[in-house]
Amino acid sequence: MNDIRIDCNFDSGNIDVLSTDGAKAKLTIRKDHQSEFAQWFHFRVSGAAGRELELAITGLNESAYPGGWPDYDTCVSEDREYWGRASSSFDKSADNGTLTIRYTPASDLAYFAYFAPYSMERHHDLVAEAAASEGVSYRHLGTTLDGQPIDCLEMGKGDTQVWLYARQHPGETQAEWWMEGALEVLTDPADTVGRELRRRCTFHIVPNCNPDGSRRGHLRTNGAGTNLNREWESPTADKSPEVLAIRNAMDATGVDFAMDVHGDEAIPVAFLAGYEGIPSWTDDHGERYYRYERILDRRTPDFQTEEGYNKSAAGKANLSMSTNQVAERFGATAMTLEMPYKDNPANPEPEQGWSPERCKMLARDCLASLLEFLDDDGK
Repeated sequence: MNDIRIDCNFDSGNIDVLSTDGAKAKLTIRKDHQSEFAQWFHFRVSGAAGRELELAITGLNESAYPGGWPDYDTCVSEDREYWGRASSSFDKSADNGTLTIRYTPASDLAYFAYFAPYSMERHHDLVAEAAASEGVSYRHLGTTLDGQPIDCLEMGKGDTQVWLYARQHPGETQAEWWMEGALEVLTDPADTVGRELRRRCTFHIVPNCNPDGSRRGHLRTNGAGTNLNREWESPTADKSPEVLAIRNAMDATGVDFAMDVHGDEAIPVAFLAGYEGIPSWTDDHGERYYRYERILDRRTPDFQTEEGYNKSAAGKANLSMSTNQVAERFGATAMTLEMPYKDNPANPEPEQGWSPERCKMLARDCLASLLEFLDDDGK
């Protein structure tokens, strides 16, 4: 039998092939350009119909988040539409940490990825479709280092300024699937939640903050190897033009409510992180965030509050991170939404695990929670 062929020279592709032997391959993940971050992978296997593949991704003890590999199953698709899961096992002692993927494709092509990819072509389709919707305007916020546009969609007539932005970390593709779900709610004239939110709020939506990292197949950085979510205190045109453009636009509109959408490698549940520890923290300001968190927790079993990040001590918040900076700068109710790569053990779906579909449904719940939050505020 011929050796399988592995390719990744496409949008968001990332893998290096060390060796192939029939239906087996030894692989490693490329680091982000000018950076030490490595975790995202996305590649295609051909010549594999009916053959049991054994794909070993090695060197993962030195990946960005080694805790992401235990209990993780790889995303796989044969049509690039439906993404299921391939049985995967992690051995910390083998080849400096090895994830072994086993899968038998029915067709001659199979795609494997850390999470279901969200291509730049799909991004442009999303932006174009939303921009063509009634009452939606498109705004070009700036240009990335690779020359790509930083897209913003604006809609609504209310006084409450809402900013939703995603994929500062490009390998966290959950975030743009979430954005697709949010835009479906907000642009559907038959959706009562979307209609009411647009009556009460003005939305500024950046579906992808990091087009360069997305196209390059990065986990966490832009084209210059910059982690954008550590640039919000002092963004620069040469290192982080994306953040500079978005923050300048926020300065022009003000911000009342903000959600920065992400994915977390190790924690297998969805959760929020707030702005504890900012210099201007007050209990009343913090209670607005906690109230939104309680509403979302009540609305969906795909969200919880038991697991998450440690809260910053008083005065110790990192103001280079967007949620902290936005809460401090504008007095906004700001938060970071994290979604998992792994399946939720309390609410498992073995076929797909945490999936694009669940990302989109969580977006709907987040927006319904925002409407309830505004009701409680009397807005």
